[in-house]
Amino acid sequence: MTTSAIEASGLRKAYKDKVVLDGIDLEVRAGTVFSLLGPNGAGKTTTVNVLTTLIGADSGTVRVAGHDVATEAKAVRAAIGVTGQFAAVDELLTGQENLQLMVDLNRAVGGDGKRIVTGLLERFDLMEAAGKPASTYSGGMRRKLDLAMTLVGNPQIIFLDEPTTGLDPRSRRMLWSIIRDLVADGVTIFLTTQYLEEADQLADRIAVLDQGRLVAQGTPDELKRQIPGTHIRLRFTTPAELDAAAGAFPDAARDDEALALRVPGDGGTKSLREVLDRLDEHSLNAEECSVHTPDLDDVFLALTGHTTEVDAK
Repeated sequence: MTTSAIEASGLRKAYKDKVVLDGIDLEVRAGTVFSLLGPNGAGKTTTVNVLTTLIGADSGTVRVAGHDVATEAKAVRAAIGVTGQFAAVDELLTGQENLQLMVDLNRAVGGDGKRIVTGLLERFDLMEAAGKPASTYSGGMRRKLDLAMTLVGNPQIIFLDEPTTGLDPRSRRMLWSIIRDLVADGVTIFLTTQYLEEADQLADRIAVLDQGRLVAQGTPDELKRQIPGTHIRLRFTTPAELDAAAGAFPDAARDDEALALRVPGDGGTKSLREVLDRLDEHSLNAEECSVHTPDLDDVFLALTGHTTEVDAK
């Protein structure tokens, strides 16, 4: 049976008269990826700081890995790893030395330090660069080293704060693959990101935070279904066919330049079958037929009132 890795109830935090978190309730299931989305200033970093024991909440309860963050902070810290937005590697040290430093600082590692360092270098494909200063690493390599350093203590839960910011698409997808492998091994990932595609690709559940309040939670597909705009796109080969189809679908939006109709639907097979049956009834044939649903950008805009570019870090 899957258990909760993180539970928060009624989480509140204010700085003087500015309310940053206004009654947050969330649950993260163990062995999943949970993504917290929101514009800059929404309260994402404050949420992560509370969950990782860096700051205390004004009210509410939080349990991480089964431990109360207020009364069992040491146990929480032993169970988690945190990777910030910027790689926290020492550029004067080699990759191997950075990992060894983390081993030396972690009392729980014991006498297996050398084996752990070698294993992480191999796992993150850093063996060839292990003896080179981190200052010579690319952005993607620094990110891999940073995440490898986080894994030294074998954490049950990893907090990733915008882990792929500034990376090229290839390095970003490489990190996605590493994150999926970690989850396959049973690790829980708490992810904050400005890249909605990243959340869509990785997250089992998403929460959208805006002005200190959670405005929506659910799977990516559940959130998309909350937003109107799902439609079936029919493209025809001639204006005459388009005219005939427009008569058959009076509620459809017409695009004369593309010779296409956008027929409202819910994305399910029933509405698609109804459209195809109506085409047959009118002896019409569409050159192309495709189902389009809102993406997370549409969800974000509808829920927060602006796009991800606004207020981006």
